[in-house]
Amino acid sequence: MLTALANPTRFLALSGRMLPWVAGAAALLLAVGLWLVFFSVPDDYQQGATVRIMYIHVPAAWLSLFLYAMMAGSAIGTLVWRHPLADVAQKAAAPIGAAFTFLCLVTGSIWGKPMWGTWWVWDARLTSELVLLLIYLGIIGLWRAIEEPSSAARAAAIMTLVGVINLPIVKFSVDWWNTLHQPASVLRLGGSTIDPSMLWPLLVMAAGFTLLAVTLHLAGMRTEILRRRVRSLSLLEAQQRERVPVTPTVSAAKALR
Repeated sequence: MLTALANPTRFLALSGRMLPWVAGAAALLLAVGLWLVFFSVPDDYQQGATVRIMYIHVPAAWLSLFLYAMMAGSAIGTLVWRHPLADVAQKAAAPIGAAFTFLCLVTGSIWGKPMWGTWWVWDARLTSELVLLLIYLGIIGLWRAIEEPSSAARAAAIMTLVGVINLPIVKFSVDWWNTLHQPASVLRLGGSTIDPSMLWPLLVMAAGFTLLAVTLHLAGMRTEILRRRVRSLSLLEAQQRERVPVTPTVSAAKALR
C-alpha cells in the first residue's frame, strides 16, 4: 500500500476520492461534539462553564504533539528511505501543527485567566508548548528559506529530528516538575479519571479535530505536489527556451539595436 502511494499520481487520485468523506466525517463529529459540549456536558463544580474550553484546548494539545511526531516519521522517511512523498507530508504538516499549537496556547491562556488569575505563567507545560510552536515556525521558515525542494527537505528533516527531544518534555513536564497543570487524566495506566459525561464528548471532539487535521493534511499534500509539478514544468520550459536557436530575423533585429 505504501509502495503504491509512493507514486504522486496514485496518491492524488486516492486522496481526491478520500477527501470528501474525511471532511464530511470531520464536520459530522465536530457538530455532534459541539452539541454535546453545549447541551449535554454539565458545568464543573469548581470551574463552572469555563470547563467547556477543555473540549478545544485538549484536542489541540494532543494534535500539536501528534502532528510533530508524524513529521518526525516523515523526516526519517526522507533521510533514510528517501520516500518520494515523505518530505511532502512533512512540509504540509508543519503549518497545521503550528496552527493547533497556537490554538492550544491561546485557549490555555483564556482558560487560565479565570482559573489562575493570569493570562500567562512560565509553567513547565506552557513553556515547553511555546518552545514547540517556535520549533514549528523555525521549520516553516527553513522550508521557505531554501528554494530547492530536496535541499530544503533534508535541512528541515534534520531540524525536525533535533526538535523531537521537546516532545517528551511537553508530555511529561507535569510529572517531572511541580506545575499548575494537573497530571494526565485521560491516557493513564489506571484508567481515566474524568467522568463519562465529560469524557465521551471530549473523545468525540478529539476524533473530529483529528479528522479535520487529516483533511487539511491531505489537501496540503495535494497542493504541494501540484505546486512542485508547476515548478518543474516552469523550469523545463525555461530550459527549452534557452536551447531554441536564434533565427536570422532575431539576430538582425539585435544587430540594429
